[in-house]
Order: sequence, then structure tokens, then C-alpha cells
Amino acid sequence: MQDSSIKVYKGLEGVYVAESDICLVDGQNGKLYYRGYSIEDLAERSSYEEVCYLLLHGRLPNKTELESFKDEMREDRDLPKGVLDIIKHLAGRAHPMDIMRTAVSALPAYDKEAYDNNEGANIRKSMRIISKAASIVAAIYRFEQGEDYIEPDYELSHAANFLYMLKGEKPTDEQSRLMDRELILHAEHSSNASTFSCLVTASTLADIYAAVTAGIATLKGPLHGGADEAALKLIIAIGRKENVSSYIQNMLKNKQKIMGFGHRVYKTYDPRAKIIKEDLLNIEKKANTRIKRLIEVVLEVERETINNLSGKGIYPNMDLFSGIVYQYLGVPSNLFTPIFAASRTVGWCAHIIEYMQSSKLIRPLELYKGKRDLKYIDIDSRA
Repeated sequence: MQDSSIKVYKGLEGVYVAESDICLVDGQNGKLYYRGYSIEDLAERSSYEEVCYLLLHGRLPNKTELESFKDEMREDRDLPKGVLDIIKHLAGRAHPMDIMRTAVSALPAYDKEAYDNNEGANIRKSMRIISKAASIVAAIYRFEQGEDYIEPDYELSHAANFLYMLKGEKPTDEQSRLMDRELILHAEHSSNASTFSCLVTASTLADIYAAVTAGIATLKGPLHGGADEAALKLIIAIGRKENVSSYIQNMLKNKQKIMGFGHRVYKTYDPRAKIIKEDLLNIEKKANTRIKRLIEVVLEVERETINNLSGKGIYPNMDLFSGIVYQYLGVPSNLFTPIFAASRTVGWCAHIIEYMQSSKLIRPLELYKGKRDLKYIDIDSRA
């Protein structure tokens, strides 16, 4: 007999699983804070490296601390030959997220502190993971294209170096800043599916590499990390501004999900989407014809969908716009989710470190609905 008083919260919706000082997502008011700082201020005035310091250490650095932190991140960028061999072998055979997951899982073989779970060691390992994750994404792309791996340029910022390792050309200041803002906006977002996956793994006292590997595996799913690529595919499929109304109306009629809209937490406009939309409007004047057309279409999709769904609390999220910024930067769509993962490594690591300070094994309950006390029948007597 089942207990009728038991309530099952599917997807753990509305269930608090931990306490944290790292991030606040205010879904009702459309606000996002990293360690108490608004995402608007950080995107406008900070850098990805400074945001990494903030998330890992709980405060903003002074000038000396930031320069030292940047130097350490630069030193951690290059990849071991063994990891490069793994990437090269898998490139073109597997999904980039599968390659990234496998490459990150191999990193502890080259880290003397791999299995040291004290806080200082985990912060140092976090910096290695963050720095190397971007290099892994660049290496995946290079090997997929049949090109050689490009070694890091230690004079460049994290964002600029990633674009350099990807394309082999030093980016402009504008390109570097656009990439930097994307990384900041993707760096952290409280207890989402991939972060929770990291915490589940960390709660077993597995090492931080194992926990981040779990996060990458979780982020691969299209309901979490692949939405920006799906949103771009929608914009490309629509093709022209004049097609938007009929296309969206047909999707709504057939109850199809419009990628880039709606969010599990936000019940109003995603604040990150507003920032990326500003970037789109700024690049529209200088973009080529293809990018301009994509921007025209996405802005019309935004207008049409809000007119139809805003009454239901469904508004744009950052995935609607970010793919077009990546296209402007020359980033192929199959790298969108790996870049998301590379930028989110800092958020994952911050949560893992915080949770390990008072770790408790995560072991939820499950309401059993099956049969009991069935009679075992020998195989020869079964129908």
C-alpha cells in the first residue's frame, strides 16, 4: 500500500537541495547576480578572468591579485600531448561534446594534485580546467578541419586567445570583447541541471575532474546546452523577415516548442538576452548581408512570439540571440555547446568547491509503484 501523503516533485522542481553564496537567479524580476554583483555591471565593466576570480574566491580581486590570477590562467592553457592525441583520434568521429567530455576526463592523468580534495588544490585545479577547456574546444575544431593545433598566445586575454587558437588569427578588440561578454554571461547560473549533476558527483567525494566531466555530459542534452544551436537553426529555416509571422503561427498551431523562448526559472525577459540583444544591434551596422538578415529575422521572431506568448510568461532567453553573435565571430554552430561548457566550468567548479566544504551524499528517494512479492518461476516453466 502506497502512502498517499507522499508528493513527488518531478524534475525536483521547487525543491531546495543546498545553500549557496554564489549565484541568485531572480526569475520573477528578471535579475541575475554573481556573488551579489548584477550581470549587467559584470558584462559591461568586468572581464571573464575577473569573473572567474570572483566566482572562485567570493570577492573581486585587487589589481595585483587579478594580474597574478591571469598569469596563472595563461600558464595553464596548453594541453598535454596525450590529451591532444585523444582529441585528434576522435575528431570527426564523435560529437564535439563527447570529445570534450573525454578530453577533460583524461586531464587528471597529467595533474599531480588530481585527487587532492582540499580547497586550495581544488581552486588551482579549477584554474587549470577553465584554461584548458577553452583550448580543448579550439583543438577539436582544428583537428576536425584537418588543421594543426595552434599553441596558446600568452600575451592575449582568455577570450582573445580562444579565438586565436580557433582561427589562427589574432582577433580585433571588438571581437575579443564580444567573446568575453559571451563567456561572462555563460559562466554561472545557479542550480541548473549540469550544476546539480556536478554536485551529485562531488557529493560522493569524487575528484573535481570527475564532477566537471559529469557536468559536460549533462550539458550535452538539447533541453539544456544545445538550445542556442537549435534557435539558430530555426532562424535560418525561416530565412526572411517576411516569413516569420506565418512560420511562428504554424509552430504555435502545431504546439511546437520555439527554441530560444521560455525558461524554467525566468518568468520575464532573461537579463542575459537583453545584453546579447544589445550586442546584436551594435554589430548589425557592420555585419555582412547574411548576418544582417539573421538579425532582421530574429528581431521579428522576438516580436511575433512575445505578442503571442508573453501572457503565458514566456519570453526570450539568451539562446535566441547568442548563436548569431557566434556566427558573426566565425564560430561554427557545432561548437556552441562546447563553448558554453568551457565558459561554465568556472561556475561548476565554484559550486563543487562550496559544496565540498560541508558535503553530504546526495541520495534522493523514489516512490516505488511496481508490484511486490511475485512468485519466481523457473525458466523452463515460463511461457
